[in-house]
Formats: sequence, C-alpha cells, structure tokens
Amino acid sequence: MSEKTELIQKVENVINQIRPYLEADGGNIRFDSITEDNVVMVELLGACGSCPMSQMTLKAGVEQAVRKAIPEIQAVEAIN
Repeated sequence: MSEKTELIQKVENVINQIRPYLEADGGNIRFDSITEDNVVMVELLGACGSCPMSQMTLKAGVEQAVRKAIPEIQAVEAIN
C-alpha cells in the first residue's frame, strides 16, 4: 500500500468517527482529496453546507481531530 493510500485511509477513518456528530445536527462530510502539501479537502453536506457555523465546526472540530490523529496533515479545507 502506498504512503498516500495509507494517509487517505487514516483520514477517512477519522472522518468516519466524526460523522455521527455532524449527522446528529443534520449535516455530513465527504472526503475529497489530499493535496501535495497534505491539506485535506472535504465537502460539507446537508445542514453543514449552509450553516453559518460550519467554518468553526470545520476548523475547531474536524481539523483538530484529523491533525491530532494524523500529525502530518497541515490543514482541512472545505471545497464548498
């Protein structure tokens, strides 16, 4: 398994752990890609896509959890 594939799998595992909390508020998240400089790109879905607090949720919740579990990740950004 390549290093990139392994990194993607780790990110998806963390996102899957966070997903129930987002779903409880009517939202969801979809992994999109990882850039060359280890920035995770995600799409916020459902209520998360239109919520004014979604950037705070993304940075304080999702990004913090991903970076804690996978230190080589630099950031998490939304594509929408």
